[in-house]
Formats: sequence, structure tokens, C-alpha cells
Amino acid sequence: MTNNTSHQMLSQAFPFSKKGQNAVALIFVIILLSILSSCKPDNVQDGSKPKYYDIAGYFKAEIAKQRKLNHPTLKSVTHNGSTETKKVHIDDWALELALFVQSDINKPAWRDSYSVQSGIDGSIVYTAKEPELRTREIVITRNKNNSIKWIMIFNESKNRLYQTDETLTYRPDSLYTIKKQQHVSFLGTNNYFIKGSLN
Repeated sequence: MTNNTSHQMLSQAFPFSKKGQNAVALIFVIILLSILSSCKPDNVQDGSKPKYYDIAGYFKAEIAKQRKLNHPTLKSVTHNGSTETKKVHIDDWALELALFVQSDINKPAWRDSYSVQSGIDGSIVYTAKEPELRTREIVITRNKNNSIKWIMIFNESKNRLYQTDETLTYRPDSLYTIKKQQHVSFLGTNNYFIKGSLN
């Protein structure tokens, strides 16, 4: 992922006042660190059937759907306690939902890296077995007709310089949320929360 692409993602996340744009500038370097950590070259699928639910495929389909609908989105952005809300047209849904797509766990090297638990209500939980895996847990629940009811994803990236924790939630045709906390040594902690209504 290029620096330009990362900056576009942040600018789209804060399409509000000058204060919101300043927030982008303040946390750009911090967010860039975590984005770069998630943009390492992936192992390409070998053509076999995915072992886990196809998160990337699902969200790419949702991106296409939202792009086609082109509905205005009521979007709220909170940065360190300061919130702005505005109805906007999302220019690039691929950027908007990039963190969801990047949470795909169907890599050949990870075929045995997640435990799988299924609930009687049709829910399924994938939990990382190895501490270095960025996506720690995915929770998927379904409606009675087997369609997706909601998806929740927990991501974590850390090293000696920084730590990033993400909680992503998606309810089809309803809303999506992105909660992110980032701590960088010598720079402190930044928190932001994005909520978009899809109807």
C-alpha cells in the first residue's frame, strides 16, 4: 500500500471541517505504521476451497453493492472525544471498507492457525492460535434464512514502537463501525471511532 493510498483513506475518513482535516495530519504517521504492517505481501490462495469464511470476498461484494446503490451515508467521526457528523457520499467504498477486506484469514500458511467454534444459533467464531497474527478473532452471526446478520472483527498489531487495536463491525444494509486505538512510544495514544449508516 502506497503512502498516497493511505493518505486517501484517512482523508475520506475525515471529510468534514478543517479541524477534522487537522486530525488527519496529526495521526497520519501513526495510522500509516499500522497500515504498512498489514500490507506485507500475502501468500496467494492455491486454488483450493477456502477453509474459513471468505471475508475478503464478502466485503468486495458489499463494496460493489454500495458503489452501485450510491446512497448518501450519515457518517460520524470521533477523534479523541471530539465528534463530527455529516451526511456524505462515499467516493471510494474500497477505501472505506479496506480494513474489513484486509482482515481476510484465508491464506494457505494460515490453514491451521485459527480455531473454529460454531453456535446453535448459526454463529461462528474464528480465534487466532498464534500471537503474531494480526486478526485475532472474527465473529459471524446469521439470520434464520442463513444470510449474514452481522460480522465483528478484532485486529491487533504491535511491536516495540507502537500498538494498534481495531474493532470492526458490519451489519448489512444497516451500519458499519471502525474503532481504533493507537499507541506510539513517545507520541502517546490516539483514539478514533467511525460510524456509517447504510440505510
